[in-house]
Amino acid sequence: MILAIDFDGTICRGTYPAIDGLQPNALTYINALYEEGHYIIINTCRTGDQLLEAINWMLQQGIKFHRVNDNSPCNVAEHRDNSRKIFADIYVDDRNLGGFPGWVAAYDEITQKAEE
Repeated sequence: MILAIDFDGTICRGTYPAIDGLQPNALTYINALYEEGHYIIINTCRTGDQLLEAINWMLQQGIKFHRVNDNSPCNVAEHRDNSRKIFADIYVDDRNLGGFPGWVAAYDEITQKAEE
């Protein structure tokens, strides 16, 4: 499955633009999803130096991902366009309706949907 994961408030703690550490369990579950074969796209509004800071921070933390703010090559080829809207099977974001349930619940829901 393709997962679009928001950065601020979902992977990192802090009030934008601060990066005040990892959300609880973010590293464990994002990397588990990556290792299970899910395609991880980091989806963020950050640009320029703030985007570079976020990418470098994720690399320093050891967070595994495939792309940042960019569609998977298979979707670009299929649709012959790289739309600004990131295509994903699941979007993980602290601004979801009902809020972000935390990484334990998010992981459980993602793995359940992957098994369907």
